[in-house]
Amino acid sequence: MSKPSPQLPWIELRLWRQFVTVAEELHFGRAALRLHMTQPPLTQAIAQLERSLGLPLFARTKRSVQLTPQGLALLPQAQELLQRAQGLVLQARALAMGESGRLRLAFVSTVGFSLLPQWVMAFRREFPGVQLDLVEATGDVQLQLLKSEEVDAGFVLHASGFATEGLQRLTVAQEPLVLALPESHPLAKRKNLRLQDVWVQPLVTFPRRIVPSLFDAIFGMYHDAGKLPVVAQEAIQMQTIVNLVSAGLGVAWVPASVQQFQRPGVVYRQVQGAVPGCETSLVWQRSSPALERFMAFHDIAHAANGHNAAHADPSQH
Repeated sequence: MSKPSPQLPWIELRLWRQFVTVAEELHFGRAALRLHMTQPPLTQAIAQLERSLGLPLFARTKRSVQLTPQGLALLPQAQELLQRAQGLVLQARALAMGESGRLRLAFVSTVGFSLLPQWVMAFRREFPGVQLDLVEATGDVQLQLLKSEEVDAGFVLHASGFATEGLQRLTVAQEPLVLALPESHPLAKRKNLRLQDVWVQPLVTFPRRIVPSLFDAIFGMYHDAGKLPVVAQEAIQMQTIVNLVSAGLGVAWVPASVQQFQRPGVVYRQVQGAVPGCETSLVWQRSSPALERFMAFHDIAHAANGHNAAHADPSQH
């Protein structure tokens, strides 16, 4: 039967720091000055360390202090230990300030057309210590990911002024809806369109579960005019919707940023009338230092402040 291993002594980091300082100075008085302490307690601390380790670290005479072979062998490892301890403190501070760590962001495809790429590039350049993970997902999937804490925050598309219950929100962009038409469509030849021109056109749109608030705003526009939308096809991704428009299946109401998806065979037109707008917001359930740092990042903050200024109450100016 094997004997149990003897319990190793626990050596405080303070003692290793005192050992390294004496080893570097080879003088107890100078080492005590560096450590902001008096010499007798330092001498006692080194003696305690030698007793705990069971070996001599220094050979002392009245005129000199020298490292023993054992002390010389332990010195590089003790120095490395102190450096790693200091690095751990710096890492903890960086984590607390959101300058390191991991941030998992979900996003809808529309924010990926323009805003997100430039934000990601600039943020990575300014905060290389933060691991930024990106997950493309529709709004309904993002809500599930946030609930299960598989992502920290998400960029979602919604109708203007809409807020998802239970989530905090920072709106970073607002834009109008425009009409995507097949290039061969008779209305595509006109620069100015009115709502009455498009009521009867078959629609390519997204299912309501993807963006309920925007779906309701679009269909509410038809219902307010006493019209019934004719849905020709549903699709989840905006790129797919535009591709279906290109194939001639119908027209589609899309955020203006989608115009950057230059699909051959598709033109975009603004429509005069009470067309609803949409917004892109960053939403989250619980904050974190990395998320706070991301939201305070100048590009995001500038976009959010620009949105707030555009929606400020005129009576406050």
